[in-house]
Amino acid sequence: MFTGLIQHMGTVCEHRPTPAGVRLGIHANGWPADAQCGESIAVNGCCLTLVESDSGTLRFDVVPQTISLTTMGQLTVGDSVNLERAMRADALLGGHFVQGHVDAVGTVLTVDRTGGGWRTRICVPAACCKHMVAQGSVSVDGISLTVAAIGPAWFEVALIPETLDRTTLKVRLAGTSVNVEVDVLAKMIAAQIAHHARAVPEVN
Repeated sequence: MFTGLIQHMGTVCEHRPTPAGVRLGIHANGWPADAQCGESIAVNGCCLTLVESDSGTLRFDVVPQTISLTTMGQLTVGDSVNLERAMRADALLGGHFVQGHVDAVGTVLTVDRTGGGWRTRICVPAACCKHMVAQGSVSVDGISLTVAAIGPAWFEVALIPETLDRTTLKVRLAGTSVNVEVDVLAKMIAAQIAHHARAVPEVN
């Protein structure tokens, strides 16, 4: 489990095919200092297991299932990525609960910088939008953001300078792909309501 508050930005230094999928190497300048093999780290919002850490480089094995459902297969050497370690149970929850289980790969439709602001519209499957609410939470490339507006198959987020400075969203312009994870609490509540609705017998 993560919070969606990005702790570090790394640079892809290795992305090569392996029999298991892809070996992904990220140069993170020694972050985190106490990295442990087997721990979970969110890379652009995708929960991956650290398999090797040496000389400031983090390495992960990305399996075909993950490649097919996220942007991990699109990464190339030199790309910047958002990084976050798994949340501690005694830590402050400054963002929202993020599982690192990507719901969909979205496409940036527009970036509106009118009046010095920065508002990004992202196209996603309609199934994602039904779990979103205005002023609710959503994760984009692992970043905890507030939903500013919703359409039938898109949503918008308004970005502050701090987020643009500390994450990759400043280079996510029209046409680029992003990992989107809907608020897990909204998904769970909707699933339970649907389950109970199916369980209630019809009254004639």
